[in-house]
Amino acid sequence: MDLLCPADKARLVINGTTCRRSRSEIGQFLTPAPIARFMASLFERNLVNVRILDAGAGAGALFAASVQSFCCRDHKPKSIEVVAFENDERVLPCLNEVMEFCRNTCEQVEIGFEGTIFKEDFISASLAQLGDGLFAQERKRFTHAILNPPYKKINGQTATRKMLSAAGMETSNLYAAFVWLASRLLEPSGELVAITPRSFCNGPYFRRFRKALLESMSLRRVHVFNSRKTAFSDDAVLQENVIFHAVRNEPQPRHVQISASEGLDFNMTTMRKAPFERVVLPGDSDAFIHLVLDGEGDTVMERMARFETTLGDLGLDVSTGRVVDFRASEYLRSKPENGTAPLVYPCHFENGFVNWPLVNGKKPDAIMLSKQTLDLMIASGYYVLTKRFTAKEERRRVVAAIYDPHRIKATSIGLENHLNYYHARGQGMPPSLAKGLALFLNSTLCDQYFRLFSGHTQVNATDLRKMRYPSRQELIRLGRHIKNRMPDQESIDTILEKECGDNE
Repeated sequence: MDLLCPADKARLVINGTTCRRSRSEIGQFLTPAPIARFMASLFERNLVNVRILDAGAGAGALFAASVQSFCCRDHKPKSIEVVAFENDERVLPCLNEVMEFCRNTCEQVEIGFEGTIFKEDFISASLAQLGDGLFAQERKRFTHAILNPPYKKINGQTATRKMLSAAGMETSNLYAAFVWLASRLLEPSGELVAITPRSFCNGPYFRRFRKALLESMSLRRVHVFNSRKTAFSDDAVLQENVIFHAVRNEPQPRHVQISASEGLDFNMTTMRKAPFERVVLPGDSDAFIHLVLDGEGDTVMERMARFETTLGDLGLDVSTGRVVDFRASEYLRSKPENGTAPLVYPCHFENGFVNWPLVNGKKPDAIMLSKQTLDLMIASGYYVLTKRFTAKEERRRVVAAIYDPHRIKATSIGLENHLNYYHARGQGMPPSLAKGLALFLNSTLCDQYFRLFSGHTQVNATDLRKMRYPSRQELIRLGRHIKNRMPDQESIDTILEKECGDNE
């Protein structure tokens, strides 16, 4: 019997009888059978005694796929032990059934089996085991961990967040906490396979998690889904997901296997070996993970490597817009009036410049100037703005526009929180520099590079800070090509190659 049949049936029943919102509230997205099989196939070692951890087991698809995989090997283990954590009462009956199927399957091939389901919080239990308390006397480690952890943010004031912080684990999402803890519960050379959002690959929120993971684990394989709708289509999840395989306390191989698939047919997977120094750049203190899927990605990395100038070298920085509109709602005005300043939203972007005010716009165009809003304002000048969020249907991740003070007569301006803005120590910058910077940010090269390490549609100021840019002289030359509007995409890319290409 296929051990995944009861788990997959339970997934379909639960998805059909519960609303997506309730599942999203607990961060539970059950694993489809094809993904479970693929994940289990990534385990490499043949061991006599196997001990599997499945934290956030759901309907049991992952440990069932793992047990089935080990039972079908030429070199079968003598014993398999499964430890599963799940506290959702709706799936527990199925979980018990799947565990019994695993027991029966192992008996048929003369493999000893032991299965335990803990109906408790995985974070609390594992922290107790890793700590110095009474429960910590049991220090039996796992040979394998396979996870589809919950995708949910952790509020900074919760007991969970405080427990993790006390253990030296600073993270803002449950999925990172589950993977972090599971990796620490592995024995030396223990293997971890997990499916998570790709968002951990970059950004400040997952910095400590990334560094801890790469310091204790060697990265062997990363699988990318080319479509954001693929992995959990039944749940209408549009988060980009990756599956990764890592081994504890083993030297990092020179190459990492990077694979990709369009859908759940893993027989149609593309595969390449990427040098580890292309995946995690040497000397990168933030340990961003770049997923270069093909030769085109290599070309992008090589072209971007020509640029060595930091924002600090340019005398620039990038910050997030200060006006959070719902917090300042009493000071917002739909149209400009006496005593107000321009308020700029992403909807004001037009042809590479800020077009303000908007006729019949849905967003307020102005913010009152007062003692209460003084700290929300910046002095008028030339700035480069980027959208922090792009809609899933937009073809670009990085979208930039120039704020031209000659087009908008004002002494102060407010920038809404969905924007990032480049500035010169809080002030505007020379117009030619602003125009050149905006052209570079709107280039296909910049957009392609950003996609290599960013798995979500958010463009963080930290990500923009870490990028390297053309020199000041090159940016000024680029800026000379902008008059009253941004050139079309083909012209932008041609200009960038002409002014900043490899002329050797």
